[in-house]
Amino acid sequence: MDTAAETTMETTMEATLEAAAEPRWLNSDERDTWLGLVGVLMRLPSALDAQLRCDAGLSHFEYMVLAGLSEAPERTLRMSELAGFTESGLPRLSQVVGRLEKRGWVLRSPNPSDGRITLATLTDDGWKKIVESAPGHVQAVRSLVFDPLTKAQSRQLGEIGHRILRAIDHQERCPGNTG
Repeated sequence: MDTAAETTMETTMEATLEAAAEPRWLNSDERDTWLGLVGVLMRLPSALDAQLRCDAGLSHFEYMVLAGLSEAPERTLRMSELAGFTESGLPRLSQVVGRLEKRGWVLRSPNPSDGRITLATLTDDGWKKIVESAPGHVQAVRSLVFDPLTKAQSRQLGEIGHRILRAIDHQERCPGNTG
């Protein structure tokens, strides 16, 4: 191979490597969309938390723990399943469940068939608390999320949310995979 061809090939390879290393920057529309989504991600949890603290004396996370248990068979879940439902780690969940236990709303116990597993069960008082708290929470969700949208936008939001979650789940299973 002559030096001109080698130089051309090296230049082409360098340009390809530089292009591969350059991030795919957001265009103006994507940036606006991203900032809108980030605003929702940052502000919606605090708005829901404020409503629940004011109306029910619960944090949004505590509400989600109670809600997860309220929907489970026999109002009982393994702590690891409850952690998955609430998108939290076991240490954080354990602290919150401990606080809910002190209030008489949740009971922890070893699994009778495998003592290494801890079960969380919603008590009757916990059931009353979630039933009492749910209407205000649902109203807040409706007014903050669904009322501003058309039915078509609401369906699109659901589809978009599921697509993003699938991408996140895929990314978590395949670290470093961008495709």
